[in-house]
Amino acid sequence: MSLSSPQRAARVALATTAGLLLAGCAQMQMGSPDAKTTATGSAAGSTTDNASSQLEKCASSLGTVAVYEDTNAPWYGILTGQMKLGSTSPVLKLLIQQSNCFVVVDRGRAMNNMMQERALEQTGELRRGSKFGKGQMVSADYTMSPTITFSNNNAGGMGGGLGGLGRGAGLLGAVVGAVNVKEASTLLTLVDNRSGVQLAAAEGSARNMDFGAMGALFGSGFGAGGGGYTNTAEGKVIVAAFTDSYNNLVRAVRNYKAQEVKGGLGTGGNLGVQGAQEAQGATGKRKK
Repeated sequence: MSLSSPQRAARVALATTAGLLLAGCAQMQMGSPDAKTTATGSAAGSTTDNASSQLEKCASSLGTVAVYEDTNAPWYGILTGQMKLGSTSPVLKLLIQQSNCFVVVDRGRAMNNMMQERALEQTGELRRGSKFGKGQMVSADYTMSPTITFSNNNAGGMGGGLGGLGRGAGLLGAVVGAVNVKEASTLLTLVDNRSGVQLAAAEGSARNMDFGAMGALFGSGFGAGGGGYTNTAEGKVIVAAFTDSYNNLVRAVRNYKAQEVKGGLGTGGNLGVQGAQEAQGATGKRKK
């Protein structure tokens, strides 16, 4: 089937654009902005470099925090199994330290190494002056737990809206229809380790348009070059959603006010149950 002049011109323009994009992939680029997520830069102590300007920050830290990731949860299996992505903890730890709102203490796999060094010290294998004595580890005041509430790999293409433009829009419709919209929603909770009381919870979300599927229009060459962007798009959206969650959590704890229960927390509550007073009285009599 022959193409009309406008169709040929459109295809040439798109092919030229694709060629320019692929030409940019020919050289290795360290620190390429195309490969970055919303968690950028680095942190060392209270010093940060190239942190995201959108990240909420604190003038002083509110305490120490450990990140607990439930590796038995269904979302974690999908994250590491189907999506082939890694743990969310490193990204969260970077955001936390860059924000200066909490000091991160490790209770993850690095904890095994810490305990191994102490075991070597106790058996006398370490050199003198290694200083692995007792009473040096810092307690975690809080625990932060991440959850991915949902991640949609394709929340809907955009091609359907072009149906009314006629046959002349066929090529444009193919391009736009190849765009996938990726979405993710996440949740962070903050628990006080001494009391077990949940102090804060914050939801976050992110949305991204993925153009990786356009490779089908230009043959396997484009698909091979652009596939990496398609494969990593889900991860970038999830990181952005967690950044949003963390920002929302920081805004909440800045204005934190402790919840109060009449009579004190954990003393029975104020929702009455028939026979509760009699049961308490019977318990008291047994104690006597």
